[in-house]
Amino acid sequence: MIGVFDSGHGGLTVLRALVTAAPARPFVYLGDHAAAPYGPRSEEDIHRLTVQGVERLFEQGCGLVLLACNTAAAVALRRMQQTWLPTAYPGRNVLGVLVPVVEAITRVPWMQDGPSADWRPEPRTVGVFATPATVRSGSFPREIGKRAPDVRVVQQSCPDLVPLIERGAGDDELEPAVRGYVDALLAQLDGQVLDAVVLGCTHYPLVAHLFAEALPPGVEVLCQPSLVARSLDKYLERHPEYAPVMNGHAVAPRFFTTGAAEPVGALAGRFFGRPTPFERLSP
Repeated sequence: MIGVFDSGHGGLTVLRALVTAAPARPFVYLGDHAAAPYGPRSEEDIHRLTVQGVERLFEQGCGLVLLACNTAAAVALRRMQQTWLPTAYPGRNVLGVLVPVVEAITRVPWMQDGPSADWRPEPRTVGVFATPATVRSGSFPREIGKRAPDVRVVQQSCPDLVPLIERGAGDDELEPAVRGYVDALLAQLDGQVLDAVVLGCTHYPLVAHLFAEALPPGVEVLCQPSLVARSLDKYLERHPEYAPVMNGHAVAPRFFTTGAAEPVGALAGRFFGRPTPFERLSP
């Protein structure tokens, strides 16, 4: 099985794309709703909670876990891969949702730390909208800069968006919040043209239309779910040891939460597109 971990509901937008791309692949989702949101937490807290969440998915039988939470991926993934996995769970792996976006922006494979000698990029300016913790981590500008130093990255923290989306706010309330964040990012550009933006939180696909309306015409909006689904397929081709047996029949994902299952499930359908029967994992 393949695990998908998120601090709350946002990772369901990624899971939805994964299931659509490969309906016969068995997925297990865990949302750490009891500790959400991760955005305002310290790096140590985020690392500890992410390790706990991944460990619980390993206990459910997952050999591979995708961190479908940008905050967890930005803050905890590298450290987990370097210091925790090799000794605690050799033979298992954890991936993050930042990788496919960085590859899409830079057109440089993740494992290649810099551009090839014959690579001639077109200078571009890319905006990143994300949670406060993701912005503080500097993961997007750092990883993009290593691979495409001519790409200018401008970040904008959006502290109110996840709480608004999680409580089911409508467009009338979300639109002014999104527009305010877009205006704040544009103000950082000093007149430069914005070429593309990254919606660097898995909640934000639900308001992608509001970002598109608030941004200047012609700005490309990069959403993670479809990029992640394509990236996972390519990863499993390279690593068949993590590829689950697929019998051609659709397999319903399993949904777990550290919070209260009923209210979590009631809102989750908005993210996943259909009813999601959550089960509570006891501490």
